[in-house]
Amino acid sequence: MFYEKMGSGEPVIFLHSGYSRGILAFASQMLDFQRAYTCYFPDFRGHGRTRCESLEWSTPQLVDDIIVFMNQLGIPKAHLIGYSLGANVGLYLAVHHSDRVVTLTTIGTSGFCDPTGVEQFEPEWIVAEGLHGMIHQMTERHQEAHKGNWEEHMRQAARDWRLYPQLTESQLRGIRCPSLFITGEHDAFAGEERVKHLSSLVKGSQYLVVPGGSHSPHMIREKPILVNDTILPFLNAHIISE
Repeated sequence: MFYEKMGSGEPVIFLHSGYSRGILAFASQMLDFQRAYTCYFPDFRGHGRTRCESLEWSTPQLVDDIIVFMNQLGIPKAHLIGYSLGANVGLYLAVHHSDRVVTLTTIGTSGFCDPTGVEQFEPEWIVAEGLHGMIHQMTERHQEAHKGNWEEHMRQAARDWRLYPQLTESQLRGIRCPSLFITGEHDAFAGEERVKHLSSLVKGSQYLVVPGGSHSPHMIREKPILVNDTILPFLNAHIISE
């Protein structure tokens, strides 16, 4: 698994969104967080610069990969910050590997499967609409992962979007790590009501609705300062116990 690392301090693993890669999805967090934490930005299987023989992947498989990643780097437990697909990966880790998660921060997930809009990310639709810019972006961004087969990359992402997360309310209620759920005010995939519901299931959790924010409220043209200034004190309040 390809990854980038910077900073020093307690480990924070940043889990990127679909169609992206580690360092791109969190470009507006790198400088702030590396001042106080050791930050890891892995590229998921099927994304960015991580190379695999098979182009197939799924959310549960990404969860297993992160556990292997932590084991190989000798990280017993870490703070997790996940965006969209990565937020779902973070939820799975908090549910199934609670001993490895110090805190969980999610951005842009409701915690439940919702395939709304996925058809606009199918390769056939993209070609029919003449979205050559997206084709170029997906080809260039994930060249090493999908070996130039951008169509299969998009199909795989759409397949996962339609299937996951598959977590029950009972499983979400079982999350015990300190949790912070973030959504943009206008996020069509999460939004205030859905994130309030998710927070109501996870005992002691907090949530933030970013005013005017979209699905990516932590990014440069939105409200990264507000998002960073919310997450950093949250992490600082929950240091790794010896």
